[in-house]
Amino acid sequence: MADRTLRLDRWLWFTRFYKTRSAASAAVQGGHVRLNGERGRSSSKVGIGDRIQLVKQQLTYDLTVADIPLRRGPAPEAQACYSESEESVAERKRHLSDLHSDRLQMATTPGKPDKRTRRRLRDRNRGKA
Repeated sequence: MADRTLRLDRWLWFTRFYKTRSAASAAVQGGHVRLNGERGRSSSKVGIGDRIQLVKQQLTYDLTVADIPLRRGPAPEAQACYSESEESVAERKRHLSDLHSDRLQMATTPGKPDKRTRRRLRDRNRGKA
């Protein structure tokens, strides 16, 4: 196989960033994926050495393509197809810890809050108290 490229949406699906190819295609069309610094298209060809910046569920991934997978295999096989920068991993962990600490600061209620309690919680979080 002389041509070692793959469509961007298929590469994202093969490497298990998305459960379905249509979800990967929707993310690319939505502008959540950049290929070599430019906004990606589903039909863009991904080759070894390309850089992919991906935003998924408010988390950013900065990837370098290490291999082109032949199929959508198990996770260890998929993870061998890319490498991620240490800065990207550290930034994602920091962002996750910030989200977790924000959730811990929110007021808790016993059970599911009713309409009145939700309003009071919302107003308290906005600073109206």
